[in-house]
Amino acid sequence: MTILVPIKRVPDPYEKIRVSSEGTLDLDDLKWVINPFDEIALEEAVRQREGGADVQIVTVSIGGPECVEQLRTSLAMGADRAILVETEASLEPVSVARLLQAVFVREEATLVLMGKQAIDDDYNQTGQMLAALLGVPQATFASQLTLEPGHAVVVREVDAGRETVRVALPAVVTVDLRLNEPRYVALPAIIKARSKPLEQLTAEELGGAPATRIEVLELFSPPPRKAGRRVASVDALLTALREEARVL
Repeated sequence: MTILVPIKRVPDPYEKIRVSSEGTLDLDDLKWVINPFDEIALEEAVRQREGGADVQIVTVSIGGPECVEQLRTSLAMGADRAILVETEASLEPVSVARLLQAVFVREEATLVLMGKQAIDDDYNQTGQMLAALLGVPQATFASQLTLEPGHAVVVREVDAGRETVRVALPAVVTVDLRLNEPRYVALPAIIKARSKPLEQLTAEELGGAPATRIEVLELFSPPPRKAGRRVASVDALLTALREEARVL
C-alpha cells in the first residue's frame, strides 16, 4: 500500500509574525518548518511501517523550490520518496485538494494521511475537500489509527469525547495533536535522506492550479491589550464591571 502524506512549509510556530508598515507580512529571517500536524501524520505513517505494515510512504509538497528543504526533512524522518509540485500561485484549499487529487491518482495511493489543518491559515478544509473530490471515505481529527486489510480504524477527537469509526480503503485521514509525538531527526538520517528520490513536477503537468477565489484585502496587527487594574473588594469589582458595560 502507498500512503500519501501532504506536507506544507510554514513558519516555525515559535516565531513571532509581524505586519510591516506597508500592510504586508514581514517574513524576513523566519525559520520555516513542516506544518506540525503534517509532521504528526508522517510520524504515524512511519510507525505503521515499523509496526509491520507493508507500506510505501510518499510525501508531497506544493509550492516553490524553497519547499525542498522540508521535503528532505520528511525523507530523513522516514519517507521513501518525495514529490514537489512547483507553483508560485497563492492557493486556497480547493486548489490544493485538486492538485493532491491528481497526485493521488498518479501514485495509485491507498491512504492519504495528513494534518487536520495548517498553522499558518488554519483552514481545516483541504482533507475534507480531497475526500469529496476522490469520492472516498474520510475520518478527521484522528487520535489513534489502526490499519486492517482493506480498512482503517480511526479513533476521532469529537466534542463529546472520542468516536471510533471504521472506513474502507482508499480513504483520507486527517490527524490531531494527540496521535503521536514526532521523532527527533538525527544527523545520519539527514545524510541518508540526500540519496532518496525527490521528484519535481509543475502544477501544469497535473492539470494546472485552479485560480484562487480568495482575495486578502487588508492585514493589520491586533490592538494592544489594555493594562489590568486591581480592585480592593468584590463590590469594587462589580462597580468596575458595570462601568465597563456602560462604555461598551
